[in-house]
Amino acid sequence: MSIALVLYAHVAGTGMLPASGRASHVAGDLGVRTFFVLSGFLITTLLMRERQQSGRVSLLEFYIRRAYRIFPAFYSYLIIVGTLAAVAWIDLLPGDLFAAATYTTNFHAERSWWTGHLWSLAVEEQFYILWPLLLVVLGFARAWRAALVAIFAAPVVRVALWRWFPDQRALADQAFPCVFDALATGCALALVMPHLSRSERVARLLVARWYLPLAALGFAPTLGSNPFIQYGVAMTCANLAIAAIVLRCVAKPESRVSRVLEQPAIAWLGTLSYSLYLWQQLFLNRHSSLWMHQFPVNVGFALLAAVACHYLIEQPFLRISARRRAAVEARAAQGLEVLGPPNEVLDVSEARASQVTRVRKTGGMTTPWFTDRQRGQ
Repeated sequence: MSIALVLYAHVAGTGMLPASGRASHVAGDLGVRTFFVLSGFLITTLLMRERQQSGRVSLLEFYIRRAYRIFPAFYSYLIIVGTLAAVAWIDLLPGDLFAAATYTTNFHAERSWWTGHLWSLAVEEQFYILWPLLLVVLGFARAWRAALVAIFAAPVVRVALWRWFPDQRALADQAFPCVFDALATGCALALVMPHLSRSERVARLLVARWYLPLAALGFAPTLGSNPFIQYGVAMTCANLAIAAIVLRCVAKPESRVSRVLEQPAIAWLGTLSYSLYLWQQLFLNRHSSLWMHQFPVNVGFALLAAVACHYLIEQPFLRISARRRAAVEARAAQGLEVLGPPNEVLDVSEARASQVTRVRKTGGMTTPWFTDRQRGQ
């Protein structure tokens, strides 16, 4: 869903499609914001699950998995963009490639169209580095407070940047301190999910007919144009509305919204979302009059590029990552077997099981309305 909103924001104004001004801007912002909230929720949920299963979180393994997931497709895109610039087919601005390659595009305000979209990936990478480390250092219970601080601090930073640093206003919705509240909202939702899942009151609330319409009202402030309202209130309201909808979809997978999102075509588009996010920028360019940048040809080229990247680059590296992880787990299991006689192995296994049980008692997720299926297992 988030990638569809971003695509609409970029394709508007190309070919036969009229430019939609404010509507496309709102759609693009909502798409990226949805992605951030979902990312915070999913990454935190995965880290919580890892702690529940093993009693710890391995930062090294997390970073390696992210590298396999993000780097191959991303740097392939950068190589193509750099090559096109070298043969003068496209124009890049000074610092574009360096900022992109170092995941700092969200602090590089003056940039070309071809790398402009990479600011959101830079935010994501910065989140990948900081949040798991924060979880390990603070612990999951205290990390909840850090997420709350981020949720309340980001609007203040945005408004302050807009008010007192006019030459940096372009970064007011892109720099990490200005947008980490969207990620933190998803993180906070994941951290409180175990408690919400045990509440019968929350369970009744989620099935109320007025729940989704009320949640959707959180998007209303984004339709305005006052920058102080946008940065101070509207973005926070949108984050909370997205989190409320995510909560409903996760807790109630049989709901109509969840069933729509699980349709094969939408699910397939979701598997392409990362590659599509990267490569659409080469084709969905409303500033160009070239035939390949006109709708609907541009959408076809973007899909073809995404499919090629997904199956020729993403999938092979993901298979390598999966084999590597299986080998790591096999070595860990083998190490457990050689610890000593069966009784010693049993003692270690029982101790680990006891540890996991204690974790689940204080932060477990399993309830009658939050099943293994709902957790994506």
